Amino acid sequence: MNKITGMETLTIVTLSRPETTGLVTRGAARLMIDLGYAPLLEVGLPNGRRADVLALGPRGEIAICEVKSGPEDYLADRKWGDYLPYCDRFYFAVAPEFPQDLLAEEPGLIVADAFGGAVLREAPHTPLVGARRKALTLAFARLAAGRAIYGSGS
Repeated sequence: MNKITGMETLTIVTLSRPETTGLVTRGAARLMIDLGYAPLLEVGLPNGRRADVLALGPRGEIAICEVKSGPEDYLADRKWGDYLPYCDRFYFAVAPEFPQDLLAEEPGLIVADAFGGAVLREAPHTPLVGARRKALTLAFARLAAGRAIYGSGS
């Protein structure tokens, strides 16, 4: 409360790109849990890319969420097609204030903050080949077990 005017003051906080990325990643992971998936963060893929969120669904389906912290991040990084061979569903995850009209229309769209998220556009379902699904699921399980024992650095 401002002592002179008797009114409350509003402070606007601008977050850095890493802070925004962290909050959107957290919210996207929470949403994946709400949808019945088991998410892991920052997962290396066989092609050298790193998925921000890779989630394993109740029927073995694999979803990837690529977090974009802002327009600059999206426009400078057009590698999202490199993730498609490693998932059944691919989503962009962005903050509520992200200008969504910049995003490609093909992938799914998640809007998230630190507390959760919502799927605004469902990702197309493109089933993985059985051998790749098995290899990815095994790698997911081994990574999750390693992180459970040794921490997130494994």
